[in-house]
Amino acid sequence: MFTQRFLFFLFLIPFFGGANASVFEPRDFADPTQEARYKTLIEELRCLVCQNQSLADSNAELAVDLRRKIYAMLKEGADENAVKEFMVSRYSEYVLYRPPVASTTLLLWGGPFLFALLGFAVLILRVRRRANASEPDALSEDDKKRLAKLIDTGNKTDDRLARI
Repeated sequence: MFTQRFLFFLFLIPFFGGANASVFEPRDFADPTQEARYKTLIEELRCLVCQNQSLADSNAELAVDLRRKIYAMLKEGADENAVKEFMVSRYSEYVLYRPPVASTTLLLWGGPFLFALLGFAVLILRVRRRANASEPDALSEDDKKRLAKLIDTGNKTDDRLARI
């Protein structure tokens, strides 16, 4: 039984082995720096079709077209900034994984720090409040007698209920 399962899964490996393989498109570059710029760009630009994947990781047709466009622009001599400006002008800043700090993205960049600061302030206030909380007043002799009487009465009631 075990060997049959093993052989079955061994048979399935060629069919599902490449399911998580990344996209590979052979490209001819003039020099290694141009290839490095290409790889950097396709890692830094987001696929607009896929959920949170870079152009390098995506198999979508749009990602293939964008990689082809980036390759063509680099072959023509465009630098990284020119490629990014072209992509932003065409697809908005959503295409960038790291949008620039600007008035429109200020909340995006400053929001995490503001929330961390707010959380820290709440934590400090709660700790101070707890430290300043007064301890309960000690019981007077009359209160102690009343408490002992109530406890004793409660115990007697419990004893009667237990006998039933």
